[in-house]
Amino acid sequence: MKKIHILILVLVACLVMPVGLEAKKKKVDIYDLSLDDNLETPEIDNDKQAQRVQDYQYEVAVNLKKQNYDVELMRDNEVIVITLPAGQLFAPNDTVLSSLGAVSLKPLMSYLVNPGFYKMLLVMHSDDTGSKQYTESLTRARVNAVFDWIDENASVDFVVPYALGGSDPLVDNNSMDNRKRNRRLEIYLVPDEVMIAQAKKGRINIKLMSKQ
Repeated sequence: MKKIHILILVLVACLVMPVGLEAKKKKVDIYDLSLDDNLETPEIDNDKQAQRVQDYQYEVAVNLKKQNYDVELMRDNEVIVITLPAGQLFAPNDTVLSSLGAVSLKPLMSYLVNPGFYKMLLVMHSDDTGSKQYTESLTRARVNAVFDWIDENASVDFVVPYALGGSDPLVDNNSMDNRKRNRRLEIYLVPDEVMIAQAKKGRINIKLMSKQ
């Protein structure tokens, strides 16, 4: 009886293994990933490639700071975070992108010129004023407004929107100034396959289009 059980397990393993391998080969849809997963992928395993990406991203971050953007680096300097105050994009409690918001976003469209060079993650936050349902609805409508504007002005093939409501404050919502800080749009520029492929070749240039 034990031999039969062992044989069955071997057969099941043979049937399951190809399915697992096939699943790994499938390209992951970035729109199906959580924010954390999109921030962590794709990974750069080679140290030399990672260093080239880090150096390039540092230069981009410095250039953005010169344009008066609020910029940080994360994931060992591989990912750029640009923070825009919600008040710079929308009127209070409004979900229609303002003309000032369009002006603020326009220079960032240059980072979408080469599809697959970056993933751009849009993460909208609010303060804790109102119910959870309200803050989630507000941030969803706002991030969709930003996404729609980008769709009209650039490619959104590698742009992913997220609405977090008031779930991730920068500071305690205990003053008007703090609530203002918490109402924000974070834009993450995550290195994607085209940049990593360029890093492997030794030269990173967003204007260098990949050959089809």
